[in-house]
Amino acid sequence: MRKLIAEFIGTLVLVVMGCGTAMLVGCDAAAGGGYVLTAFAFGLVIVGMAYCVGNISGCHINPAVSLGVLISGGMKVKEFVGYVIAQCLGAFAGAGILAAIFSLGKVKDMTGGFGSNGLAGVGDSAIAGLLVEIVLTFIFVLTILGVTSKKAGHGSFGGLVIGFTLTLVHILGIGLTGTSVNPARSFGPALAALINGNSAPIAALWVFIVGPLVGAALAAITYKVLEKE
Repeated sequence: MRKLIAEFIGTLVLVVMGCGTAMLVGCDAAAGGGYVLTAFAFGLVIVGMAYCVGNISGCHINPAVSLGVLISGGMKVKEFVGYVIAQCLGAFAGAGILAAIFSLGKVKDMTGGFGSNGLAGVGDSAIAGLLVEIVLTFIFVLTILGVTSKKAGHGSFGGLVIGFTLTLVHILGIGLTGTSVNPARSFGPALAALINGNSAPIAALWVFIVGPLVGAALAAITYKVLEKE
């Protein structure tokens, strides 16, 4: 239960700080500033949470990461299911907090959908969106598996490497899909947007579930092959 609570809190913080930053400053690649701020917001959350709840739950705060760990033999199916549920609940709770803040404070949501992901940057092409999410998640999860491997010996620097890798994939991905690489992070804002009358994010949600999970699975399989002696 402690692990599930840690995953709930970690994912909640990820959505509040990452999506909240996007909502506040926007993610227009042409403008640049909000784009970079959002990328760093997501990355820095991972750094902070890695050192906060990493020793409790491993700080997955992402169903794709949990799937990678599952395939790698680092957790059991029952534990994986519990993690995913906790992560999705945390993401929705985080989106709910943002909805309350932006509504009560009468602050304009610059993303129009609680920082949810979309396909506008890839011409509304689901195939292109899937490819983006598969590639970015592959890079992210492969890095996590390498950094957290017992053979790696990165010690206390692991959280920094993972956080900056998430920043890196956001720098490319924000202008394309908004960068999910995390089904829970996509689920929470999309559901909040639907409740508030915007159905567009929920319609494309399957891309941001399938893409990251496929990318994570490929990363786990690849890393097992590379690490095998």
